Amino acid sequence: MKDKKNGGMILIAAGVLLIATALTLAGHNLYEEYQAGKTAQNVAQALRQQITEAAEAQGDSTPEDLHIADYVVDPDMEMPTENVAEYDYIGILDIPALGLSLPIMEKWSYSNLKITPCRYSGSAYTGNFTIAGHNYSTHFGRLKTLTPGTQLSFTDTEGRSFVYEVQAVETLETTAVEDMLSDEWDLTLFTCTTSGQARVAVRCLKTD
Repeated sequence: MKDKKNGGMILIAAGVLLIATALTLAGHNLYEEYQAGKTAQNVAQALRQQITEAAEAQGDSTPEDLHIADYVVDPDMEMPTENVAEYDYIGILDIPALGLSLPIMEKWSYSNLKITPCRYSGSAYTGNFTIAGHNYSTHFGRLKTLTPGTQLSFTDTEGRSFVYEVQAVETLETTAVEDMLSDEWDLTLFTCTTSGQARVAVRCLKTD
């Protein structure tokens, strides 16, 4: 009888430990998500200020109707960057429908994705721009709620704005890299699903 009682106590203790571990992990994930959102917000604010100051310092005396942007002449040019908190960024992605204004880091890595979304491939100038983001709700976690017709924009570090319209929201297998990088779209945003078993890809075309 005593052995059964001890066995029951061990099972209860093990259950409590598992619950505590799960709660600790959930709390850590929520904190990590909050920090990522806060960091992205602060970087976007600093980056937008730098973009504004650079544009004001540069000025432009060329009549607008005679001005041809350098990326139009040379679409394969490197996207200019601004450094914020030791990381290089190529611009800001605004998704008003989700209340998001996110800085986009120049180069992607798994560690960088925990800070802000990153350029995965392509360029805003060449029309095959792909941006990857973590599935934090403060980053790309809510992409699946976007619908065709939704507008979003990307502003590069020289203040040039590119407006896009969502055409489709797709769910792809994690191995479907070729489909994800399709040249059919001007902009693709993607993230992993919560389970990590698939990817959500938002396909967009430029409106101008």
